[in-house]
Amino acid sequence: MHRGTRRTSAVAAATALVVVIAGAWFGYQRLVQPACSGQVQLTVAAAPEIAPAVQAAAQWSADGGAIDGVCVAVNVTDSDPVDVAAVVAARHGAVLAGVGQASGTAVAPDVWLPDSSTWLLRLKSGGATAFAPTNGASVARSPVVVAMPEPVATRAGWPDKKLTWADLLRDVTTGTKLRTGIVEPTRDAAGLVGLLSLAGAASASGGDAQQATTGALRALATGRSALRQDLLAKFPRADDAASIAGSLGAAPLSEEDVIAYNAKQPPIPLAALYLEPASLALDYPYAVLPGIEPAKAAAADGLFAVLNTAQFRNRLADEGLRAPDGTWGEGFQAPQGAPSPGSGGSPAAQPSGGRAAGSPDSAALEKVVSSWSIATQSGRMLAVIDVSGSMKELVPTAGNATREQVTVAAARRGLALFDDSWALGLWVFSTEMVGSRDHRELVPIGPLSSQRSRLEAALGTVAPKPNGDTGLYDTVLAAYRTVQENWEPGRVNSIVLFTDGKNEDANGVTQEKLLSELKRINDPERPIQLVIIGIGGGISRPELESITKLTGGGVFITEDPTGIGDIFLKAIALRPNAPR
Repeated sequence: MHRGTRRTSAVAAATALVVVIAGAWFGYQRLVQPACSGQVQLTVAAAPEIAPAVQAAAQWSADGGAIDGVCVAVNVTDSDPVDVAAVVAARHGAVLAGVGQASGTAVAPDVWLPDSSTWLLRLKSGGATAFAPTNGASVARSPVVVAMPEPVATRAGWPDKKLTWADLLRDVTTGTKLRTGIVEPTRDAAGLVGLLSLAGAASASGGDAQQATTGALRALATGRSALRQDLLAKFPRADDAASIAGSLGAAPLSEEDVIAYNAKQPPIPLAALYLEPASLALDYPYAVLPGIEPAKAAAADGLFAVLNTAQFRNRLADEGLRAPDGTWGEGFQAPQGAPSPGSGGSPAAQPSGGRAAGSPDSAALEKVVSSWSIATQSGRMLAVIDVSGSMKELVPTAGNATREQVTVAAARRGLALFDDSWALGLWVFSTEMVGSRDHRELVPIGPLSSQRSRLEAALGTVAPKPNGDTGLYDTVLAAYRTVQENWEPGRVNSIVLFTDGKNEDANGVTQEKLLSELKRINDPERPIQLVIIGIGGGISRPELESITKLTGGGVFITEDPTGIGDIFLKAIALRPNAPR
C-alpha cells in the first residue's frame, strides 16, 4: 500500500478506534458496533508520565469503529522504559550496561512509547542489529533541566542569570558545597542526557577533558539514586537553612519531573534551570516494534494519528508535557525561567509528529555510558598487553604511532577512570619473555590506592619485543590461574588482554589443551571474566571466542587501532555480563 494511502486509511480508522484499557473488557463489549467482527489486540507500553494521556486519548477515540471491518482493542500500560529495554535486549541478544536482566514475566509490546530515543539507539549499539522499529516519530517533549531548590537556584543567579553546563561542571568538580545527584544514567534517560551535556562541556573546556569528565562522574556518583523517587526524596523537606544545606542541591531531571514535584506543594519548590547550550530533550518516540502482523500495524497507525491531534496536545499539558514541537496545549504551566517555544534557549523544535531534531549521537552515548559504568563500579583486574614484534606496526590514522603506543595510550586513559577502590595488575607478553615463559609481570595485582604511580610508570616501559611472536595460549592460562588464586568475593574478578595476532608459540600449550585446562579449573563459585581486545586485521575471532565461551567475558575487535580507546571503555563497562 502506498504510504500516503495507508496514512489516510489510518486517520479514518482512528476516528473509529475501539479501545480497551486493562481491566475494562466489559466496556469493550459495550462499545463495539455490529459492523465489526473478530478482534485485533494492540499492546502499548508507555512511559509512566505519558501513559495517562495516551490512555485518555485512546478512550476519547473509542466510538465503536474498526480497522478493515475488524474490531480493535488497545491495551495501554504504564511501563518504565528500562524494563521494556531489558525485554527487547533479551529478545534481540543485546547487552546494555546497567540495565540488567529482563523479568521472567515481562513481554515485549506491539508499540513502545519510551521517554527518549536514546533507548532505541542504545539497543542498536548494544548488539540488537535486527532491532528496527518503524515510525519512531515524537509524540511529546520534555526538556532536560537542572532541578535546584529555589533558594539554591537564587544564589546561583536564577531566574535572571543565564547559566551554562560549563558553570555546573565547574561547581561539580571544584569542591564547592553544591551537593549534586543523578538518577542512575544507565537506567534513566534524563540522567543520561544530563551526563552527556556535562561530558560535552568538559570536552569544550579547553583543559584536560578526561580529567574534568572523570571528576564530574565521580561527584555525581556520590549522590546517585537507582530510582527517580529516591532522588526526589533527597531534596529539602523543610525550609530552614540547615535542611537546605544538608539536602540535594542539583540534579538533571525532566521539566515534567519538576512540574510534577511542585504540584505536590513541597515546602521548598524546585527551580528548573535551562542550561546552555540546550541539551537533548526527552522526545517520546512512537516505536512500532518489528515483527507485528499487518492488522496490528494498521491499528498502530490509527492510534498514532489520534496522538497527533489538538485534543491529545491538551491532554499532554495536563500531564506537564509539551507537544513534539516544544509548544504546549491549554493549561500548561511552564516553570519560571522556561524559554519560549522556538527561542534560542529552548530545545530544537520539529513539526508535530516529526522526528526529534538534534538526535543523539550513538557513539557519544556509548562512550558516556561506558565511562560512567567504569567510574561507578569496583573490581579486581589484571591487564595483559601484547608486546610481540607486530605491535611495532605503524598506524597512519594515529599520526604513525605504533600499535603499541596507541594501546598504551588507551590503557593510560582507562587507568585514569578507575578510582582507588579498584585493584589492578599489569603483565606484558610475547614469547620467551622470562626464559621459556611467555609473560612478564610488571606490577602484581594490588590496590590502586597504593600503586597507581607504579602502574603509570610501568606503562611507560611497555615496548614491542623485536622478532617476538604471540604466546597467546600460555599467557591466557597463566593469567587465569593467577587471578583465580587470589580471587576476591564481592568484586568482579577479570582479565583484560590486548593482542594483535593469533597464537604463534609452537612450544606452548595447544588450543585443545588450553580449552581442556580452562574447563577443568573453571569454578562457577569463583567466576572470572576474560575480556580480549583484538587490534588490527590479523585476529581470529573464532579462536578468541572459543576461549571466552568457557570463561565468561567477551571478544571485542577493532581493525582500526585508533578505535581501541572506545573499545576498551565498552569492554570494561560490559565485563560483568554474560559472554557475547
